[in-house]
Amino acid sequence: MSAAALLLVAALVALGSGHGGEAFDPNPLQDFCVADATSKVRVNGLPCKDAAAVVPDDFFFAGADKPGDMTSQRYGFAALTVQIPGLNTQGQSHARVDLAPGAIFPPHYHPRAAETAVVLEGSVYFGFVSSYPDNKLFAKVLHKGDVFAVPQGLMHFLYNNGTAPAALYASLSSQNPGLVLLADALFAGALPDDLLAKTLLADKHTVDSIRTNFRRP
Repeated sequence: MSAAALLLVAALVALGSGHGGEAFDPNPLQDFCVADATSKVRVNGLPCKDAAAVVPDDFFFAGADKPGDMTSQRYGFAALTVQIPGLNTQGQSHARVDLAPGAIFPPHYHPRAAETAVVLEGSVYFGFVSSYPDNKLFAKVLHKGDVFAVPQGLMHFLYNNGTAPAALYASLSSQNPGLVLLADALFAGALPDDLLAKTLLADKHTVDSIRTNFRRP
């Protein structure tokens, strides 16, 4: 076998096995790398704090028992990012999500993370949709103590269709999972009206009418 052929085989094996073909955060190279928020260095993640200065509070967060202050007036949910410096480079992140009765966390996806959520209070209709062409819905009404998992990159949603407030604690398998709200991506951006009309099998008037709602503060 020629050297070129051997190189091609090696490349294909690398892409098809191990971490070469996966899109997950890299494994840490030390026990921990507590984030140094004061550093101006820009890396894939945050620089490490001096290990000699690491304290227990670097792995601690207080306040996940209370709703967050990042409230969506449009959809009615509140989100609280659980910030733990000691999770830097560990390939995970966490958040608390609160939904008022009738509120939603609209269809969205995390391009870099799977998600697992446990219901803390109330009940929610929670689910995801598989990829094209099946577009199969996997959803359940969850109650306090129930846990539901969403595979990486799949569109999912939360809907509090009950009469009491609901709260969930979500864990994601990336330090920076990303968040794409589908409706916002379509209507709050600069996609041409005619493109959207053709995509939604609608007309420009309908698209412009919907877009008006996304221009409001």
